[in-house]
Formats: sequence, C-alpha cells, structure tokens
Amino acid sequence: MGSAFRESAVRGDLRKDALAAVRAAIGAADPRRLVLRELSAEGGVLTAGRFSGALDGYRRVVVVGGGKASAMMAAGVERVLGTWLDGGVVIVPEYQRPFPRLRKVRFAKSTHPLPSEKGARAVREMLGFLSGVGAGDLVVVLVSGGGSALMPAPIAGVTLKELEVTTSLLLKAGAEIGEVNCVRKHLSEIAGGRLVEKTNGAKVLALLISDVVGDDLSSVASGLTVPDPTTFSEARRILTNRGIWSRIPPSVRGAVQKGAEGSTAETPKPGDRAFRRVTNVLVGSNDVATGAASEALRARGYMVTRASSVRGEARDVGKRLAALARTTPGSGRWAAVWGGETTVTVRGDGTGGRNQELALSAAIELRGTSGIMVASFGTDGVDGPTDAAGALADSSSFDRAKAMGLDPNALLENNDSHSFFRSLGDLVVTGPTGTNVNDVMLAIRR
Repeated sequence: MGSAFRESAVRGDLRKDALAAVRAAIGAADPRRLVLRELSAEGGVLTAGRFSGALDGYRRVVVVGGGKASAMMAAGVERVLGTWLDGGVVIVPEYQRPFPRLRKVRFAKSTHPLPSEKGARAVREMLGFLSGVGAGDLVVVLVSGGGSALMPAPIAGVTLKELEVTTSLLLKAGAEIGEVNCVRKHLSEIAGGRLVEKTNGAKVLALLISDVVGDDLSSVASGLTVPDPTTFSEARRILTNRGIWSRIPPSVRGAVQKGAEGSTAETPKPGDRAFRRVTNVLVGSNDVATGAASEALRARGYMVTRASSVRGEARDVGKRLAALARTTPGSGRWAAVWGGETTVTVRGDGTGGRNQELALSAAIELRGTSGIMVASFGTDGVDGPTDAAGALADSSSFDRAKAMGLDPNALLENNDSHSFFRSLGDLVVTGPTGTNVNDVMLAIRR
C-alpha cells in the first residue's frame, strides 16, 4: 500500500511539473507578444528584422494574411501602428474564441484543418481588399501555421472539393507538412509566393510565425510571400511515393502532370524580380516554446536536455523518448524537451492525433518503470480531430489501462489514442490557443 501511495504521489508531482511546462511553452508563443517584441514604429519609422521604412513615406499601410496565430498577430500590429494603419483583412479559424477587438482590421472566418467554401470566400474578400493597393503602399502580411487550409484558392480547373480530397489523402498517407505544402502550392492561386503578385507593386513586409520543422519560411502556410523552390515534378513525385497518385481527383492529377511537363507556369522562384520589394521576418518559432518549457522545468530543479527538428512516425518518436528517459543514467530530476512535428500513418479507424499517439506509444514503452512521465502537445491546442492538445503518459498508464479492460497495444494499432487517454483522464486540454509553433514533447523523471 505504501509503495502504491508513493508512486501515486510522484505521479501527481510529475503531472504538475509537466503541465507547468505546457503552460510556459504556450505562453511564450503568444503571437501578440512575439509581434510586439519584433515590430517597432518609434519615431515614425517602422522596423522589423532588416526592414526599415518611414511611415509617412507610404500612401497607405494595410494588413492582410491568415493562419492560426493571425488574430493575435493583428492585435500586435494594430497596437504598434496605431493611426498609421489604414485597414486590413485577416483570415482566422472560425473556432477560435474570443477574438481580439480591433478598430482597423476585420477578421474573415475560415475552416481548419480541411479547406471549405467559407475559406474560399474569405480569400476572395482579402484579395478584393488588396485590389486597392499599389506602388507607394505598404502591405503588412501576417503568416502563420494553418494558413494553407484557412486560405484555399484553387487554381482554375480544380474545385475546392477536389483540393479537400487531395489534402485529406496526403494527411492520411502520413505525408510530412513540407510534402503537403509542396502539393498545395501548385494547386493554389496565392501560395508559393503568388500572393506577392496580388499586391500590385506595393512594398511588402511579411511577419511569420513558423509551425514547420527547421523554420523553412517557404513552407509556412505554403509560403505566401516567399519564393518557392519546389516544382510540379516534386509534387508529382510526392503523390506517387505516398501511394495516392491514382486516387487523387483526375483534375488534380491532370494539373500536376501538365505542370511537370512544362505546360503550366511554375510558382515564382528565388531571384524573381517581384521579391525585391518583399521582406520576410520570422518573429516566432518552436524554439521559443521549447526554450520556455525548458526554463520552467529548470526552475523546478530538473537538469534539461533539448532537441529540435524532431520528426518521424509519432509511435516511433514516442518509443524513443520514453526509452531515453528509461535508460539515461544519473540521479535527481532529469528532463528532455523536444520540439518538432511527427506524422501518423492511419491504419485503423480510431480517434486521435499525432501527440496522443506519441504518448500512447510512450506509455507502452514505460511499462514496468517508475517515476517517469512523457507529455506531448500541439501548441495550437488542437491534436487531430479531437478536443485535446495532447496527452500525458507515465509509468503506470499501461497497468491502469489494463485494469480498466483496455488493451493499449490494440488501441495503438487502431490509432485510437484518444479513447485510451480519455479513459485514464490524462488528456491535455487547453482549447484553441491562438498560436501555432509546432509540437512540444517532453520526458521528465524523478
């Protein structure tokens, strides 16, 4: 009885420490804070990164863009620019609540993770607003993760439904975000740098919050303002290698094939003259979240190691993280904080997300240990088609589940991690956070 009580107490302490790290990571990635840290209009001169411009030298200053973090980014921009700002349209997820109350920028609501007609209408509204800008104006573009789905603008000959089917097939096939974006860029009128062509010669300052491993700006929201190094041929190869070339809609297959053959114009590439008037500034990334989580754990007495750009199958990464916690020598409090984004190849018909699947795999690996907890969560607060951001797995998860009549291995094979953690009461539920800087995975040991 005493041993069981002590294990329960340790589990409670580990849970408090893990959730403190979760809160720290999400708080540090607050988009408004990130924008205010980077953007300044002191003395009437707007500065951000290597961009600098006297505000009274522009005819108009406007804001456009979209993504999961764009609402709070817009709040930061409006605060900095004040009366210098003439207006804007920013596309945001309809499920986010509450939205900041802004005077100059209006929000056009869209859907995520799959594109919809609502999103297409939002894009048309944004492009209609942009049609009034030109040389002598400054367009501030806000770009963050989720923008690809939130801002659908299919090329001629491809319907929105066909774009949705293609995106869904890629995700279910376990495609990494860079692969998904390569395909989506070549099926979009604004992605892959094409939004720049819609600004009619205006100066462009793009502020980006990265949700992609390695912070490749051409992949954030499919690179609205960044030259596209990918090609139609690469898109065709991805669709083929993922085993869905014959399953995608014929119109999509035809569009990609024509592009690969050179019959359709490519997306604008590095060196294109249009990008001479564009400055892209990274204002936030996964690094700020993992850094804050690490500091929160150090403040609680943990020795912390960090790793970035983590990717791979969620179940494999979960097993590796748990094994690291189990086998790393040493005494005292130890933690590993990883950042990145895993994938899930869907084999079953269960419910879950990549973070919950990672945690379930870790729970299986941790069976028979003591004093270890693994947590994995999406900084946007959304993990797959569930109401959770992720989950917590500890040394007792496997046995507690078995006592409830659950089979952890069977649930993992059925991609049913949500049922596992819902039954245990170990889901991490934050609600939509209004930011998005990849996932944070951590292992802690007492």
